[in-house]
Amino acid sequence: MRKTLLTILKYIFFLGLGVGIIYYILHKQDSTKLINAIKSVNLWLFVPIFIFGFFSHYFRALRWKLLLEPLKIHPTTINVTFAVLIGYIANLVVPRGGEVAKCTVLAKYEKMPANKMIGTIVAERAFDIICLVIITVITFLLQAGIIGSFVKKEIWIPMIQKLSDNRIILVLIILIIAVLIGIAIVLYRRHRETQLGHFLKGIGHGFSSIIHMKKRWEFIGFTGLIWLCYTLQIYFAFLSMPATHHLSMMAALSVLIFGSVAMIITPGGLGAYTLFVAQILLSYNIDEPTAHAFGFVAWAGQTSIIIVLGIVSLLLIHPYNKKKNVASSAVNRA
Repeated sequence: MRKTLLTILKYIFFLGLGVGIIYYILHKQDSTKLINAIKSVNLWLFVPIFIFGFFSHYFRALRWKLLLEPLKIHPTTINVTFAVLIGYIANLVVPRGGEVAKCTVLAKYEKMPANKMIGTIVAERAFDIICLVIITVITFLLQAGIIGSFVKKEIWIPMIQKLSDNRIILVLIILIIAVLIGIAIVLYRRHRETQLGHFLKGIGHGFSSIIHMKKRWEFIGFTGLIWLCYTLQIYFAFLSMPATHHLSMMAALSVLIFGSVAMIITPGGLGAYTLFVAQILLSYNIDEPTAHAFGFVAWAGQTSIIIVLGIVSLLLIHPYNKKKNVASSAVNRA
């Protein structure tokens, strides 16, 4: 009971934080410029954004199927895709509830134990964290000047001010990663039987299982396609606004990194996504109202995709499986 109450209070706090950020942005910005920037959006370019959004989820479903194979779980691709999309819409309501939801949904319609699938979710999370770190390192190296100035201006790390060489930045990033790994090892050894210890152990096991899986190159390929689709969504969002259409794929990667961090802070990235994305766009010489307008548009677009596809999945999953079961029964009788 106490744990449930604490979870609810945490959710209310971070939801309130997101709403507070939006309130702060709306009252700080020139509302006329903000609205005009939003009105300038070419809505037709949201068609490819929607397509890339769908395929990012579809490739995630295919990747999850690969993780389920060693467990002798062989669901249909359609059911896995439905489960992934339902999981995403569940995350908007209950943070991290999507992981449980997609396992529960798939277990129900494929008649398989949900508890066996939980480990695959941990493995996915572990690999996505590693991918985000790799993408961050690459982007920092290729956009050192722009991102470095953002870090100096907004985060204010004095050491960064002295860095002008990409090699020095690379060494610093490697050292930070090494320190984080060291901290994780120490924490695990001291807290083996706690929730933190189990989480860290799960990440280690998840990464190990991916390395040793038979179809690891397919897994890595699907992972690359997922992150490519995420980046293309942002790139086409750039193209949809006259003030941002000149920004490159590398700028899209920068937005992807900071946007991904924001998604962790508040439920569905509410408020935080807009704020973080706007701050990094300022480093690309985008004026403040336009930067915040882009943050709102990009967040609304991605959230709308999740809501639409999630609702469609909820509506179609039962009829699809009913039809599938009827067809299967007919085959068995024959």
